[in-house]
Amino acid sequence: MRNRVKIARIEKGNLTQTELAKKVGITRQTLNLIEAQKYNPSLKVCLLLSKYLEKGLDELFWLEESE
Repeated sequence: MRNRVKIARIEKGNLTQTELAKKVGITRQTLNLIEAQKYNPSLKVCLLLSKYLEKGLDELFWLEESE
């Protein structure tokens, strides 16, 4: 699964990882792993990120053809 969380976070007003992580109830380290494409978040976290960043799920997350 790929994502555009980092881009959306910056577009939202240049939020820090710490600020966004706090808003959605995860650690900064977890958000860092999500943005680095090294961790696939739960559906709940995806929905919370989508809601706070004001982006649709399909704008933030997608599957690569090979997945």
